Amino acid sequence: MYAIVDIETTGGGPSARITEIAIYRYDGSQILDQFQTLVNPKIFIPPFITHITGITNEMVANAPIFEEVKDQIRSITEGAWFVAHNVKFDYGFIRNEFESSGEIFQRNQLCTVQLSRKIFPGLKSYSLGKLCANLNIQIENRHRADGDASATVKLFDMLLNHDQNNLIPKPVVDMTY
Repeated sequence: MYAIVDIETTGGGPSARITEIAIYRYDGSQILDQFQTLVNPKIFIPPFITHITGITNEMVANAPIFEEVKDQIRSITEGAWFVAHNVKFDYGFIRNEFESSGEIFQRNQLCTVQLSRKIFPGLKSYSLGKLCANLNIQIENRHRADGDASATVKLFDMLLNHDQNNLIPKPVVDMTY
């Protein structure tokens, strides 16, 4: 099982917080479940981030705080590989949010950037936008969690289908979800 994740944040530094999250639970052939929400970061979203993502302070003002959505995040990622494009970024933010509430969040991780470099070597760029353009994967709502996560599902499916060296661990059927 795979949990394909994308987040948007208030920035990249240590004080940045999550503003949006999207997760697709994927069994290697179909999406079984999905979760998407804006998140109130409890801090100001800088204008340059709003310019990139389109997420405004007004949009997140009445959104749930992370504490209110962590049970859904824990549940949909349970027993699954945590998959993201540049996984250390997304995983790090989510792990830190759980740690802030006194909880350990630990998942096995797969990075679609690293996998793409091995499975599709020689491309000029492995950014999500350029990689998807090279592979003819349509991205709708670029720089929004759901749009980028949806594109990452399509990319990951393509990676699974071209993984001749068995770099990607095959999903174990999870009957507990």
